[in-house]
Amino acid sequence: MTITILPYRASLEQACDWLEQQLETPWTLAELIEHGVTPYVWLDYDATYPELFGDANGGYAAPIFFEGDTARLAAGSDDVLITITKDAYKIVTTLPAPGFRRKLHELRFLKKELEKLVKTVRRAAEPPPEPKAASESTSGIYKEQAIAAFGALVKLDLDAALTGAGGIFGDEGARIKASTKKAKSKIVWNPVVLALGLHDVHRVPMRGLTRAFETHAFLDPWHAEWERSLALLGH
Repeated sequence: MTITILPYRASLEQACDWLEQQLETPWTLAELIEHGVTPYVWLDYDATYPELFGDANGGYAAPIFFEGDTARLAAGSDDVLITITKDAYKIVTTLPAPGFRRKLHELRFLKKELEKLVKTVRRAAEPPPEPKAASESTSGIYKEQAIAAFGALVKLDLDAALTGAGGIFGDEGARIKASTKKAKSKIVWNPVVLALGLHDVHRVPMRGLTRAFETHAFLDPWHAEWERSLALLGH
């Protein structure tokens, strides 16, 4: 194994050698295909197929992506058979039967795809991150977010209700008391407690509340908690 610099279009041997250097484990053609790396072969211009080459009168690199063609390679075929590819303009095209045959040593793999594969494999091997303590952004939602999520579901002025902080909108309800020690713009409400209160006190349908948790990305941290609450309530 001598390769240290990966060419723009690497041969099968170069690709596997480079991956072994980077990941410290042997690689095969079957594994490359299994991980979604696309093989290419260079097609020299052939006037018999003008639609395939178009203006690419010197030829072009044709991708091998059709499942039947890649499965044949992964199974250990001693040559390459391409039945479906993309033409020089990247339009999917079916080749004349029985397809084009090439030698295995003609296979090429794009440098950018191999580099992406290394990053993917390394990321998958990393240990899961340590859970972080709840920060201000995940301890509750701001008034503007509460209005965006639930404002259209209630007949009352939710802005005024939250500002007034009475009943379910206050500290004994959904408002997080610790946040009131900060600026008014930093006060937050627990969206699950708020939604349950809107249902119990203001008869807001559960369906609409559930849709809010499914629609607004800022409610994602509480989606699982909302689902657990629904299960406990028998909804």
